[in-house]
Amino acid sequence: MLIYLVLCAVLSWSLGWPALPGFPLPLLGVALVALAFIAPVWAFVLFRREDTEIQPTSPTNRKLVTGGPYQFTRNPMYLGLVILALGIAIWVGAWPMFIAPVAVFATANWVHIPFEEAKMRRQFQAEYDDYVARVRRWV
Repeated sequence: MLIYLVLCAVLSWSLGWPALPGFPLPLLGVALVALAFIAPVWAFVLFRREDTEIQPTSPTNRKLVTGGPYQFTRNPMYLGLVILALGIAIWVGAWPMFIAPVAVFATANWVHIPFEEAKMRRQFQAEYDDYVARVRRWV
């Protein structure tokens, strides 16, 4: 996400920070940035409390965590990154900055998540399949 934000900021700077009509919206942007931390921090605390690894590809994952934010989304940390990038884009208001949340979403959705889901399916089998049937990937 940071790489995408930096690249988009460089592009925005090189184009003279071209704002979209009605943007920037600093209050909305700051609110989204603040909200972006809730689900990932909640997930992190929950993983620590459950005494399992936060890294989904770790061979030492001891438990499939399905409570907390995982009741609403299978990927609260990635969701937080997308919301954070969107909040920054809205805060700044330059149209190239809106490429970052799209790029974060695309990378997570089509690169990271499928790899992690395959690992979770191998490790937790039917328990994971039941979870996938109950909870959407994003929201």
